[in-house]
Amino acid sequence: MTNNRRLFLKKLGLTGAAAAITPMAFANEPNIKSFLQRNSAFQEGSPIKLGLIGAGIMGVEDMTTALRHPNVEIVAVCDLYKGRQEAAKQRWGDHLFLTSDYKELLKRKDIDAVLIGTPDHWHKQISIDALGAGKHVYCEKPMVHSVKEGAEVIEAWKKSGKIMQIGSQGVSSLGNEKAKELLAAGAIGDIVYAEGFWARHSPEGAWQYNVPADGNEKTVDWKKFISNTTDRPWDPLRFFRWRNYLDYGTGMSGDLFVHLFSSLHFITNSLGPTKISSMGGLRYWKDGREVPDVLLGTFDYPESPQHPGFNLSLRCNFVDGTSGTTYLRIVGTKGSMDVKWEEVVVKMNSNAEDDDPFLKEQAKLRGGTEGRAKILPPRETTYAAEKNYKGAHYDHFANFFNAIRTGGTVAEDPVFGLRAAAPALLCNDSYFQNKFINWDPKNMKLI
Repeated sequence: MTNNRRLFLKKLGLTGAAAAITPMAFANEPNIKSFLQRNSAFQEGSPIKLGLIGAGIMGVEDMTTALRHPNVEIVAVCDLYKGRQEAAKQRWGDHLFLTSDYKELLKRKDIDAVLIGTPDHWHKQISIDALGAGKHVYCEKPMVHSVKEGAEVIEAWKKSGKIMQIGSQGVSSLGNEKAKELLAAGAIGDIVYAEGFWARHSPEGAWQYNVPADGNEKTVDWKKFISNTTDRPWDPLRFFRWRNYLDYGTGMSGDLFVHLFSSLHFITNSLGPTKISSMGGLRYWKDGREVPDVLLGTFDYPESPQHPGFNLSLRCNFVDGTSGTTYLRIVGTKGSMDVKWEEVVVKMNSNAEDDDPFLKEQAKLRGGTEGRAKILPPRETTYAAEKNYKGAHYDHFANFFNAIRTGGTVAEDPVFGLRAAAPALLCNDSYFQNKFINWDPKNMKLI
């Protein structure tokens, strides 16, 4: 057993524990599907009243998921486009308080927590103001629009004493939890490499969002939208397709790479990479956007107390015949894991079991000297969530609501959120500046 594996097992309290990998996974069969279940009970507790700030695609999805939980209510919605305010009333009821000014929403005493689903350039200030107003905060990823904003959010969160959860929901998924357990147990040996891929093809997936016919300066508070960035004349594309523009969005890496960083850091306990580089280009969606539609990133994770040194490569493609493809693959010295939010597929090398002390320990724990083949892992094992699993998004909100009701902690607080956002945002800096970026993940500072 390597020192790194001993460290993993010790840190998670798994030393010598065969239970870290389910007995089913060691049956001598070519491929086994072991079902993952959410066993921990979520607290229902007292009612939690919510306000939504930013009622676009993700804001609506967040609120819809939040309201699936018992004793959770929506009382107010803020959006700069009046069409979304009216849609919110039709969706959730005439009782809603509607506004274009988020500060008016924050003044309300009947709101316990806010969900922030605005464009990225408003995440920092609204989060700080909400925490200052005594509200718990669920903020969509990435937590900030630039790395330099991170320290302000973390300071405001710590000062407030409130709960803040960042919205990379995969962190609360059964798939990520199982992958973390398997890696710690040495199922694929020591990590040496990881890769992630995210592909989209449809116009909506490539940020070609619908521009409503009534979207104009009378129905949109454009001046408020741009008040913290460059002053420009009204532009419906910049408002409704904001992800395409650097003043408001964070490109492919801020939208999608950040999910992969969040999952990887959760699974490995990593603080992040120290060297970041990227390249790409605008290959297809030549619609005036300022960011690439193909992006490749490479990252160096040095040896640390949490894990061995390894390298990461990430890819994102907005014109792809495999529309919707996404995965995170973690490669170790004995095998690999393909990790999705609801599934983990473990693939073993052909010689993975040869003279492996870890598997010998497994054999002893099973009382067996009679045929080591019975305890050898199959070449490929799938762990999949049961059909009644409510999903990572549901669990991420359960995590948030539990913390509010019990005074506990969340899976993705602002410190974790910045460490996931930073390499994604610095990926953009590398691309536009055409250079390597050096980052201190422990102290969360540029070098």
